[in-house]
Amino acid sequence: MSSGPIPVPLEPPAGGDLDTALTRLGYASFRPGQRESIETLLASRRLLLVAPTGGGKSLTYQLPATLLPGTTLVISPLIALMNDQVQALEARGIAATFLSATLEGGEVRRRMDRIAASAFKIVYVAPERLAFPVFRALLRDIEIPLVAVDEAHCISEWGHDFRPDYLQIGEVLAELRAPRILACTATATPVVRDEILDRLGLGPDTPQIVRGFARPNLALRAAEVVDGRDRSAHVDAQLAEALGQPGADRGVAIVYSPTRRGAEQEAERLAEKGWRATPYHAGLTAEKRAEASRAFTEGAVEVVAATVAFGMGIDRPDVRTVIHLAPPGSVEAYYQEVGRAGRDGAPAWGLLLVSPGDMALRRRLLEHGDGVEPAVLEPKWGLFLELMRWAEGGSCRHDAILRYFGDEAETLSGCGHCDVCEGLSSDGASGDPETVTLVVRKALSAVARIHERFGLTAAVKLLRGTADPRLSRSGLDGTPTFGALGEYSEEWLLKLLRRCVTAGWVDFTSGDRPMVRLTAAGRAVMKAERPARLLLPSTADRRATRPTTSRRRATAVPIDDSAVDPELFEALRRHRRRLAREQGVPPYVVAGDRTLREIAATRPATLDELCALYGIGPAKAEKYGPGFLEVVARTEPGPTSPAADPDDVS
Repeated sequence: MSSGPIPVPLEPPAGGDLDTALTRLGYASFRPGQRESIETLLASRRLLLVAPTGGGKSLTYQLPATLLPGTTLVISPLIALMNDQVQALEARGIAATFLSATLEGGEVRRRMDRIAASAFKIVYVAPERLAFPVFRALLRDIEIPLVAVDEAHCISEWGHDFRPDYLQIGEVLAELRAPRILACTATATPVVRDEILDRLGLGPDTPQIVRGFARPNLALRAAEVVDGRDRSAHVDAQLAEALGQPGADRGVAIVYSPTRRGAEQEAERLAEKGWRATPYHAGLTAEKRAEASRAFTEGAVEVVAATVAFGMGIDRPDVRTVIHLAPPGSVEAYYQEVGRAGRDGAPAWGLLLVSPGDMALRRRLLEHGDGVEPAVLEPKWGLFLELMRWAEGGSCRHDAILRYFGDEAETLSGCGHCDVCEGLSSDGASGDPETVTLVVRKALSAVARIHERFGLTAAVKLLRGTADPRLSRSGLDGTPTFGALGEYSEEWLLKLLRRCVTAGWVDFTSGDRPMVRLTAAGRAVMKAERPARLLLPSTADRRATRPTTSRRRATAVPIDDSAVDPELFEALRRHRRRLAREQGVPPYVVAGDRTLREIAATRPATLDELCALYGIGPAKAEKYGPGFLEVVARTEPGPTSPAADPDDVS
C-alpha cells in the first residue's frame, strides 16, 4: 500500500529509450500495438486507444509516466484496480498512489501533501474526486505531463456504462496546462469514440488506435432456448466442456444473469449439482460482495453467477467460459463481459443464450431502469437489436465483432471455431455451397437494385415478389430480381439480409431514415469475386434450429471424459495432424476435438455410425471417414481421459 515508505522514482532512461524503460518496468517485450500507441502518444500528445480487456492498455500510460517529468494523473472508476496497480508499480520501484472515498480523511490529506510535493510519478483517482475544488486547485499547481482517462466509454451516453461523473473530466483537462491526453477503453464503436473525443475537448484529428479485438482462442457461440430447462441444459453442457466435472480445478466460469434473483437462483442450482458456486449482484451487502470477489480471485469458487455488477476490474486469466443467460444491452457490453474468458491465451468459450422473451425483458429494463433518459431510450434499444442480429449469426462471429468495432486490420477471415464457422465446415449443415452462393448473390442483387433508395423491407419484397408501390414506381417489379427468391417467406428473407449485414456485405446510410446500401465487399460477393460463406437461416421451426439431433448432440449433451479412450484419441489426433499437414489446412478443418472425442468414446465401425457423430457430414465422412475408421480398427481399447490438443483450436 502507498501508505508506507515512498519508493524513489525511476530516472528516465537516457534518450527516452522505450526498450530500456520497458526492461526497467520488468517486461521483456511489447505486446502488439503497445509500442505504436506509446510512440503516437508521445509524438502527437493525443491518443484514443481502444483495446480489449487484458490487452495491455495500462502500460501505454505507465511507461510514458516514467519518462516524462512531473506526475501523471490516471482517472479510473475502479478502486480495486487502482490499489492493485499501485502495488504492482511500487514493486517495480515506481512511486504511485491513489485517492478514493475508501480512505480515511487523514490518509487522504497525507497523500495530497505528497502529491503537492511531486513525490509520485503516477496518481490514480476516481472521477468523483474531480468534483473537489481543493483537489482541482492542487492539479493546477503541479506539473502534469500526462492525463490518462481509463474506461473512457463511461463518458458517452451511447456507451454501455455511462457515468455522469465522467462529464467533468473535460473541464479539468481545459484547466490544466496542455498535458498529453490518453483516453483508453475496451469497447467503443465509432459513434462512441467520436463522443469521447468531443466530451474530452479533443479534436476530430486525434489519432485513434483500435487493436487487439481478435481473440482466436475464444470460441463464441449463441443458442436459442425455449424454457428454463432448456437453458439449464445448455449451461450444464458448456460448464462440462470448459471445466470438466465439479472439483476438477480446470479454471473458473462466470454466468451472467439479467436479474439479481436469476443470479441467486442459478448459483443455488449449480451448487446443488456439486459446483462451488456463489452469486454476485448489487443487492448483496458490501461484505458479501467482497467475500465473493475474494473467493473468485483466490480460486475458492468454480462458478460466479452474477449480474453486470460483477464487471470492470476483473483480472483472472483462467476464466474458461463466460455464459450469458440472456443478452446484455449491446455488442459492446457483451464483448466486454465475454472478453474476460481466456485471457491466458488457452482455449475458452463464450455462450450467449437467447429466448423469445428477451426483447420484452430488455425493453422493460430500459423503460423502467435507472438512469435511462427518454431521449436515449430508442438509441439504447437500437444497440440491443444490433446484438440480437449478431446472435442470429450467419457469418464468423469474431469477424462480425471486429467489423463492429472498426478493427478491420485484424479480420480473421473466419476464426474456424465459433459455432458459425463450425457449421460452415460441417458438410451439409449450411446447405449445398452452390445453393448458398446462388441465394446470397440473388439477395445482394436486390440490395444493389435499391441501393440507397429504400430500406431493408423493400429488398425483402423485391426478392419475394410482393406488390409494393415503391417497387412499381421505380420499375423494379419488372426486373429479373423481382420474385427471384419467391419460394422463401418474408421472415426468412429478412433474416437472410440481416445476416448479410452481419457479414459486412450490406450496410445502411446515415440519417433519420437509413437506406440499405451494398458495400464493396458485398459487391465482390455478388460478382463471384469473393466466396459467399454464410449460414442460411433455418427453414424449420424455431425448435428445429436448436442442436438436438444426434449429429449436434455434443452441444447439448457433452461426452463424458471417462468414456473417451485416451490411446484412440491420441491416435486420431496424430492422424488428423498428418492429414492437415498434407492438405495445408488447420487441424480443425479436418475434424474438431469434440468430433475426435466422440469417435474415441463410441468407436464407430461403419460410415453410417460415423455420420451420427458431431461434425461429420456425408462429404466429410466420404473424404476422411475410411481413415478414421481404420485408426479405430487398429487401436486396441484402453483406459480413459484425454489431454488437450495444442494443435487444435476448436
